Amino acid sequence: MTRKLRKSYRFAFRSSLYITLFTTSILVALLLFFEIENFILVPTLFFIAGFAFCFFIIQFRVERFIYKRVKKIYDDVTLLDVSDFQNYPITTDMATLTKEIEKFATNKKLEIETLKIRENYRKEFVGNVSHELKTPLFTVQGYILTLLDGAMEDKNIRKKYLNRAEKGVERLIYIVKDLDMITRLEAGDLNLDVEKFDIIELVQNVFDLLEMKAAKKKISLAFDMNYTKPILVAADKERIQQVLTNLIVNSIKYGREKGTTEISVENLIRNKVIVRVTDNGEGIEKDNIPRLFERFYRVDQSRTRKEGGSGLGLSIVKHIIEAHNEKIYVESEYGVGSEFSFTLEKVE
Repeated sequence: MTRKLRKSYRFAFRSSLYITLFTTSILVALLLFFEIENFILVPTLFFIAGFAFCFFIIQFRVERFIYKRVKKIYDDVTLLDVSDFQNYPITTDMATLTKEIEKFATNKKLEIETLKIRENYRKEFVGNVSHELKTPLFTVQGYILTLLDGAMEDKNIRKKYLNRAEKGVERLIYIVKDLDMITRLEAGDLNLDVEKFDIIELVQNVFDLLEMKAAKKKISLAFDMNYTKPILVAADKERIQQVLTNLIVNSIKYGREKGTTEISVENLIRNKVIVRVTDNGEGIEKDNIPRLFERFYRVDQSRTRKEGGSGLGLSIVKHIIEAHNEKIYVESEYGVGSEFSFTLEKVE
């Protein structure tokens, strides 16, 4: 595709042509008036020399004129470095500048929209944090004030209220620890201690730890099959145990009475395995799935608060898996159940 002649060149060409025609006409008139010889050669040479001189003078002046003004625009909006102008001449063609300004405006609009979304998220986050901390704080305060108002004299009440206050403090510590961990994960300050271990053995250890919790709802914790051989993976064992614990605890919270939480470990590709945590609980509605991994986001506000937890479990899971440069997935059908899965590096 033929490139169009730049507008500055057309401008200089036409201006030079007009000026040269005018001056050549005067020259021809003078030659005719004074009857000078070489009537054809002299005007022709004059025309060529005058046109070339006018063209380069006009082009140079236009470029310098536009350069100063366009450079100021570029400097003001910081679209390009000043060094760009040393390599490319600035002409009267404003198409490039217009495109850059439109691009700049579009980017700024996207930045503003992103900032608005983040501001709304920040407000929601602050509100959630204050609510999570407020509930146990007021609980502890209530028990302590009751004791100070005279209930401390009764030994039985004193012991009961102090035990309840201790549980409130434990919940506060739990929330603060999770907040500290997720802050370090997001800042990249949490170093991973990668080692080789058997993922099947680790899952069984988590089953043993959560057996009593699952038994309260008569939920069975099981593998999808009998794994006779170990499956070795390379990861931070302690962090992956936390991932499995959070996912299985969630499946118990939202699981049905006499339900099942099933773990499967499958080969994904040659050096990857995928760990699936599947339950037949109440499931998650599609509208809630995109926000599952947000901090303090709860699908069922009232029920989840009764069940306990900091509201940071899934967010921590996501950050731990991403810190391993792995992926986490979620599939759920409301009323049927949910499946959370994540990948790990497999080793021989």
